[in-house]
Amino acid sequence: MLVLTRKAAEIIRIGDDIVIKVIKTGVGTVKIGIEAPANIRVMRGELLEEKHPVPSIPANFGPTMRIVSDQYPHVA
Repeated sequence: MLVLTRKAAEIIRIGDDIVIKVIKTGVGTVKIGIEAPANIRVMRGELLEEKHPVPSIPANFGPTMRIVSDQYPHVA
């Protein structure tokens, strides 16, 4: 994962076709604009999570159990 610090009006480019622009920053929030080709779907993460809910941590979770990330398989 690439982590960047950006100020208002600064941009991030992904490849030749995707531009992410910081529109406004505030206390604990950031407003961004995303320009992408029509064939690339851009959606908020919480909408995707509604379709594929994240499993909750079991009540008996302890030191002998571990959660394996399906998004980052190298992280446990």
